[in-house]
Amino acid sequence: MGERHRVVGMIPARMAATRLPGKPLVDICGKPMIQRVWERVARATRLDAVYVATPDIEIRDAVESFGGKAIMTSDRHRSGTDRLAEAVADMDVEIVVNVQGDEPLIDPATIDAAAEPLLNDPELHMTSLMAQCPEDQLDNPATVKVVCDQRGYALYFSRSRIPFPRAQEPAATARQHIGLYAYRREFLLRYAAMDPTPLERTEMLEQLRVLENGVRIRMVEVPRAPLSVDTPEDLDGVRAIFVRDGEM
Repeated sequence: MGERHRVVGMIPARMAATRLPGKPLVDICGKPMIQRVWERVARATRLDAVYVATPDIEIRDAVESFGGKAIMTSDRHRSGTDRLAEAVADMDVEIVVNVQGDEPLIDPATIDAAAEPLLNDPELHMTSLMAQCPEDQLDNPATVKVVCDQRGYALYFSRSRIPFPRAQEPAATARQHIGLYAYRREFLLRYAAMDPTPLERTEMLEQLRVLENGVRIRMVEVPRAPLSVDTPEDLDGVRAIFVRDGEM
């Protein structure tokens, strides 16, 4: 890993998904999902390289079969953040963009949007994405909401509806958090070494550990959240979109 990169895309992927076992290798119109994700990530213009970080030989073999690069990691990590920290520990890189392995519809432009603030502001440690929250998702605990200060830094993330609309016509609209993150390598290593925090453990949201340790996360607004694959129903929906768009 001696090559110098300014920005790399990292896709953590593992076979042991609870709701959809073997998820990274499920077929989406003739290609495994990990390949669909990798192809989208590779189209981001700000990335110098793209890697899949995985503990599974089957995923490594699939990635290498389509010409991608995989980094083998421990199978004992509690989160994708820990997996990425191991993958970049000996890598000469400045910024790491963490793209979930279950988002085959991720827009490459949103990856560039996450990296941009870190490229422009050397004081910044971490960024993430948000979009306007659909009305039907406001009370869905699986859809994470975020509120920001006036400069675009996250104040809090929650599975609850935030902000609560006490007024008839609220002055602030609800934003949905999109789980794509970009970090400086040094901060990613520090973040992974932090102990889980009380709010993190309460909401089961790892990014709260960052806020509880007094580090700011710059949020970038994008037009919409991509459809991620968590269930067989999601998979059917994603396949239908690929068929509709002719991406076979």
